[in-house]
Amino acid sequence: MMSKAVGIVEFVSVARGIYAADQMVKVADVEIVTATSTCPGKYMAIVHGDVAAVKNSVSVGERLADEYFVDSMIIPNVSPALFPAITGAVMPEKIEAIGIMESFSQASMILAADAILKAAKVEAIELRLGNGLGGKAFFTFTGAVGAVEASIKAGTAVAEERGILVNAEIIPSPSKHLIPTLL
Repeated sequence: MMSKAVGIVEFVSVARGIYAADQMVKVADVEIVTATSTCPGKYMAIVHGDVAAVKNSVSVGERLADEYFVDSMIIPNVSPALFPAITGAVMPEKIEAIGIMESFSQASMILAADAILKAAKVEAIELRLGNGLGGKAFFTFTGAVGAVEASIKAGTAVAEERGILVNAEIIPSPSKHLIPTLL
């Protein structure tokens, strides 16, 4: 399946989230990127597929969430580099400058990470969504200093517009002792 869009639905009930995720993949030709509990006691379902299918799937998730709904979004034409970062950390061959962005919203962090990856030539390291973070999320990535600066600017613009930015940092020349800790 060619993934042209990603859809995210966040729930405050794990039970309702699992139920809704099941229905989301039954009503549309989408695949689950991840569907899991997150801190603090939330659940997130992320699906991908063509734009129409993702819209249909997310709409069902929103409707079934009912009073357990937290947030949702659809990103059409999503960066393909986003998927490996969501499903697990990837260590690029070369680490240059490092960018780190942190947000209060998991769904919004995915949107900001997509903007970061599209803004300049950078590579994802990890997109951590909620687990062990009290419901927050962060994204780490690497590239040349100028590319990381441009990407941080694009990501913070998205996060500030949504009011969910915690902090963003750039490390121009990371210590070789820090790099292994990023995974």
